[in-house]
Amino acid sequence: MSMGSLEIGSRLDACLALAVAADPALADVAAVIAACAEAAVDVSEVIGRGALGGGDLAAQGEQNSDGDVQKALDVLAHERFTEALRGAPVAEVASEEAEGVMLLNAGAPLAVAIDPLDGSSNIGVNMAVGSIFGIRPVGSTPENPIGSFTSPGTAQLAAGFVTYGPATSLVVTLGFGTQIYTLDRAERVFRLTSPAIEVVPAAKEYAINASNARHWDTPVKAYIEDCLAGSDGPLDKDFNMRWLGSLVADAQRVLIRGGVFLYPGDNRKGYAQGRLRLLYEAAPIAMLMEQAGAAATDGANRILDIGATGIHERVPLVFGSTEDVAVVAKYYGGRNPAAGRSPLFGQRGLMRG
Repeated sequence: MSMGSLEIGSRLDACLALAVAADPALADVAAVIAACAEAAVDVSEVIGRGALGGGDLAAQGEQNSDGDVQKALDVLAHERFTEALRGAPVAEVASEEAEGVMLLNAGAPLAVAIDPLDGSSNIGVNMAVGSIFGIRPVGSTPENPIGSFTSPGTAQLAAGFVTYGPATSLVVTLGFGTQIYTLDRAERVFRLTSPAIEVVPAAKEYAINASNARHWDTPVKAYIEDCLAGSDGPLDKDFNMRWLGSLVADAQRVLIRGGVFLYPGDNRKGYAQGRLRLLYEAAPIAMLMEQAGAAATDGANRILDIGATGIHERVPLVFGSTEDVAVVAKYYGGRNPAAGRSPLFGQRGLMRG
């Protein structure tokens, strides 16, 4: 089916109703998306008031399930999304802010993996943060209590993320394209602003945290070296580098402008598989990218083909324009990227010769 018959400005609830009318099996998924949108409106209002809202949203508290220090807004977002999902047909939730699987409505058909607040290091400096979610069928058993979350990302029925920036955006897919909705703050509803995102096949932007360059593996060093060489190097074009430190903001930029995002594993302790979580960051983003004609890999392998062994499992993540992601994969491929190379930021590149 298609969302193309909808007019720009249509409310999210009208779009979801149209999807359910075309495929009644989507009714439960639509209800979960509506619940997430409802929670996002509340979180957006809190973020939008900033210091005027009272309290310190960046105040540090306890550690979450992954050992990261929680901020007040992390806890608020987790509680608000959990409350909203409790009123939806959701049996289980895997959240970054909870150590184990949370049981909500016994017998409900769906499970949700969620990062209630992505990019919390940006809290307090008025930069974009977000929420990410993936919706799956329930698959747990007494023998495998996390079974709903161990299947590959291809099992996802829908995925989305919210960017709390100058405007609050909801980016969502139900498996037939990727759409962007923008929050109408006056009416507290999301309205359709981009019915069918199509990511350009190649662009001249890449995003990576260059401060970690000394820790990167050789393929990543080689690729970035060749990007920096620009039109004088083997990639034959000049690049701009962008890095926002907020996965949702970087993802939304890629959806709109193309390019490639890289968060690789590196040689630091605890970073061998990067820092992004497979279930509630990489897999939802990968589904959104693929539904927009883009690609998402761990450098070489398709993200959506990877199954998790734990709910907080990490994975390297490369996503964006298909041609750019394919170029990165060549650096991870069967060649020896160290052969004949100069040091990082030198003159010779893997793709030459």
